[in-house]
Amino acid sequence: MDRTAQLTALPVERTFVYDPPPLSGSLHLRAAAVLEGNWTGASTVPSRGLYPHQWSWDSAFIAIGLRHLSPLRAQTELETLLAAQWGDGRIPHIVFNPSVPLDAYFPSPDFWRSSTAGRTAGAPRTVQTSGIVQPPVHALAAWLVHCADPGLSRARGFLAGVYPRLAAWHRYLLHRRDLGGGGLASVVHPWEQGMDNSPCWDAPLGRITPAPARSFRRADLDHGAAEDRPTDLDYGRYVRLATDYRDGEYADVAIQGAARRASFEGGGGRRAGEFAVEDPSFNALLIASEHALARIARELGATGTARHARAERLTGVLIDRLWDPAEGMFFCRDVRGEELIPERSVSGLIPLLLPDLPRDITTALVRTASGPHFGLGDTTQLPPSYDLLGEAFDPHRYWRGPAWFNTSWLLERGLRLHGERTRADALRTAVLETAAATDFAEYVDPYDGEACGATGFSWTAALTLDLLHEPPGHGVSAAGLGTFDMSDTRD
Repeated sequence: MDRTAQLTALPVERTFVYDPPPLSGSLHLRAAAVLEGNWTGASTVPSRGLYPHQWSWDSAFIAIGLRHLSPLRAQTELETLLAAQWGDGRIPHIVFNPSVPLDAYFPSPDFWRSSTAGRTAGAPRTVQTSGIVQPPVHALAAWLVHCADPGLSRARGFLAGVYPRLAAWHRYLLHRRDLGGGGLASVVHPWEQGMDNSPCWDAPLGRITPAPARSFRRADLDHGAAEDRPTDLDYGRYVRLATDYRDGEYADVAIQGAARRASFEGGGGRRAGEFAVEDPSFNALLIASEHALARIARELGATGTARHARAERLTGVLIDRLWDPAEGMFFCRDVRGEELIPERSVSGLIPLLLPDLPRDITTALVRTASGPHFGLGDTTQLPPSYDLLGEAFDPHRYWRGPAWFNTSWLLERGLRLHGERTRADALRTAVLETAAATDFAEYVDPYDGEACGATGFSWTAALTLDLLHEPPGHGVSAAGLGTFDMSDTRD
């Protein structure tokens, strides 16, 4: 029995080696119970009903919390996901559990056809996966998991085992997914960015002819209210994009300027590149994970200098391509239209994570987060996923306004990194109180904290644990000290 199982089996009055202060003990045990209940033996499902398989960025966030309970289980979480990596380096956004009925989730394995449609791209033969990706939080998670128990990590060869896979993952994103030719990775489907239903996608999705409603059945509506989920029209466009990408054997097609724009319009053949967007949070997480890969490389005996330099260079590219100084935040770029998408999303605040941002940009991001568009610490306690003043704002509909715990955690990290300790402490407290009050909800109304979506959600429980292990007023959690530390010494 590992630490997670022990925590959920033993009486509350017991103290444990990783326990937070006594006043937080109850929440600690409740969070541990969620992760234990969603554990499948090799990985953790986001929730038992709505999401019965392994999700990519969920597993990274889950591992960050699991490291406080069982470093071994956290390592296993990441190893299980990476075992499903494709030959071209991509980490699929879903790894399917073959024991789950096909009709329990859509799109199911028979839709993605990874082992056949993905053969050219090197999809694994022994496990079924999706063919798209999710944000690259994995190297950051791997480093933090290692720091939780370096002795165990070294004894198992954890970092030596995951480093080549993580390096291949980053190569895929930096080369195969530089679809605009400007140096940033593009997403080719809204599901890849993780904020599936964001209004940021409305304009580029408007070019997509939706799949007929009769051609698929939405399993998500069996577990969530229709008014909280994407519309049928948007879902039809998601299905069309995924179908075309699958039928094109999951090939990534670069679009570099007007000279190649005709490949979008192309007469005949598949619709290559109808949706390609450079997203600030996706690329910020890639940059953060490059910094983490540099630390992993150094732990394994290399210098890490080239990776640190790449992360710093990519930070400059992110600013050049996605920063809008007049609006004080980052915006998505539509690669096809070669223009910024003027929608304010929480994604545009996530680059606050990065240690090399100029001071004027960090100051502007903090001002935007606390201003009328996001209201953090004023009208909202957790950051909304979308502009409070935007026409498309909806406090309950998936990623069109509700607050999420993973984006709150990322912003808390960024605020703390850049010396905004009072704001970071307030956000930490709000996350913990909201998680406790909502039974670890998937997401919440940003105004009153009303629970939305699933409860007993794994990354909410995991990130609650991570914040519980960080005393208020301190820097990053002890096991991850220096990961995003401004005083980090370069090789």
